[in-house]
Amino acid sequence: MKIKNTFVLLAIAAIVVACATNPFTGKKTMALVPNSQLFPTAFAQYNQFLNENKVVTGTKDAEMITRVGQKIAVAAERWLNSNGHQGYLKDYKWEYNLVDDKTVNAWCMPGGKIVFYTGILPIAKNEAGVAAIMGHEVAHALANHGQQRMSAGMLQQFGAVAGNIAIKDEQTRNAFNQYYGIGSQLGVMLPFSRSHETESDQIGIYLMAIAGYNPDEAAELWKRMKANSGGQAPPEFMSTHPANDTRIANLTKWAPKARAEAQKFGVTTFRQ
Repeated sequence: MKIKNTFVLLAIAAIVVACATNPFTGKKTMALVPNSQLFPTAFAQYNQFLNENKVVTGTKDAEMITRVGQKIAVAAERWLNSNGHQGYLKDYKWEYNLVDDKTVNAWCMPGGKIVFYTGILPIAKNEAGVAAIMGHEVAHALANHGQQRMSAGMLQQFGAVAGNIAIKDEQTRNAFNQYYGIGSQLGVMLPFSRSHETESDQIGIYLMAIAGYNPDEAAELWKRMKANSGGQAPPEFMSTHPANDTRIANLTKWAPKARAEAQKFGVTTFRQ
């Protein structure tokens, strides 16, 4: 009993101490894995991925990915500096690569390492569409969502271990393991992931507007995403992402606010 109580108290203490603040929302977030450890690992994984895949260079599309990425990164730094977060990006190492792959996807690793697949470019359609995607992916890195997901996964594992230590009856323990896995996934992990996607949508549309791109294009992008999916998507409560219609409604609502935010930085015209 003493060992179990000590285990629980140490875990709680680690959770309390290991917190960071999201500069965009002001909320405390979990940071069980510090960026000083997370970033170097992410950078190494990114380099390995590039070595194992066909990176597109020297084309207009590749140059566009880099150009848009740099503008979004500058917009992020301008916003952070103006809101009292100077030096927030000092450990970020921005890099933008286009990879020859038909997958409709783009992603950003912790610390600012970004990949666009060629398969997403037809749906992006134009540079503003690329900026909407880029803003969203950069937002994941800025808000340390990777760090938070890893921390949440560690807590999920801790809950399973604690339950197995506390429950002595084998039949009850087996039932706990079955229902804990399903319950923690549907009730905690998936909503947590969806909240990150929504947060990145909102941060991203502000960044693209500050970078000089038409924020109205964000909702249009997701209309094209919805059409491309053919309506094939799991129910929202079973998905890591909000439903397409939810995202379209949110982005439509946020576009005027993004324009107003951009005007604070002297941006009054927006590129399509």
